[in-house]
Amino acid sequence: MFKLLFLFVGLLTLVFIVWHIGPGQIFDAAAQLGPIALLVMLIPSIIMYIVEAYGWKVTLGPSAKGIPFWRVLAIRTAGEVVNMTTPTAYVGGEPLKAYLLKKQNVPMVEGLASVIIAKTTMTIAEVLFILLGIALGVWQLGGNDSSGQTMAAALLGVGLLAFGTAAFVFVQRQGLFTWLLGFLRKIGLKIAYLETREEQLRSLDRTILAFYRNNRPAFYSSTGLFFLGWMAEALEVYVIIYYLGGPAMALSAISIGALSVFIKGGTFFIPGSLGAQDGGNMLLLSAFGYSDVTGITFALLRRFRELVWIGLGLLCLAMLGGRAAAIQESRTHNSGNGS
Repeated sequence: MFKLLFLFVGLLTLVFIVWHIGPGQIFDAAAQLGPIALLVMLIPSIIMYIVEAYGWKVTLGPSAKGIPFWRVLAIRTAGEVVNMTTPTAYVGGEPLKAYLLKKQNVPMVEGLASVIIAKTTMTIAEVLFILLGIALGVWQLGGNDSSGQTMAAALLGVGLLAFGTAAFVFVQRQGLFTWLLGFLRKIGLKIAYLETREEQLRSLDRTILAFYRNNRPAFYSSTGLFFLGWMAEALEVYVIIYYLGGPAMALSAISIGALSVFIKGGTFFIPGSLGAQDGGNMLLLSAFGYSDVTGITFALLRRFRELVWIGLGLLCLAMLGGRAAAIQESRTHNSGNGS
């Protein structure tokens, strides 16, 4: 119910922005781009998907070492399409990744452990990327009141995100699922699904803890690879602005890319962050001196990239046979929300 309302409001917001700026001006800005430019704009996201798939692969246990990289990439792409298209705080596709790994003879515990660890390293890298973007933004935009307030709000938000991530890592090291099970029992809430899987949950905690204790190089490698993946977002910003007539500047691109990621993460409750992400990108580019036409065209071109990867993700999902699991995951989420 609520997600449909948020989707409608987001769509209405995007339509209003396009109408206010003028569809003709937006069309003229986009019309200067040929098919070659559109293909070049997809290169940074290709780099991002490949690098981030490696970031996940290094967290996989010994059972997954024999899986070809292209299959790991396909599984991650299939999981990400669920993350991109459902309002689940970008975690709805994670169980699907573990399920698809299980079909490759990877034990469910090992697959889930890798998914949780990779999500953690990706979030740590995201926090570092956003902090870098905020620092560059403050340096470039100066200390005027409006930009200063915006950056202060962003810094507060990323500070809370960093605190939450650190707390999540700490709980993982103490036994995330064992702690969760104990907490639920203390408040008198027993969930049959979890109770009957207590030993598997304890095994999952042991697997995660063993990784943190014995595979620190892999942990740091995964974090570094995900950071490079986030930097590919900045490369995409640079390429799109360059083709829209610029001026394209590397430091500005990093700041815009990082703050754009922050905006998208903060509007996870809207399916696809529709409207909020687009309006936020337009305002972001406006703060860096670009016109509204450039800003909304930039946002729509990033939507084009998302549509391409949604199509590829659905193709991977069909190829890997994960469609039924994705539908079940969506139904479970909906029933949990009572909508």
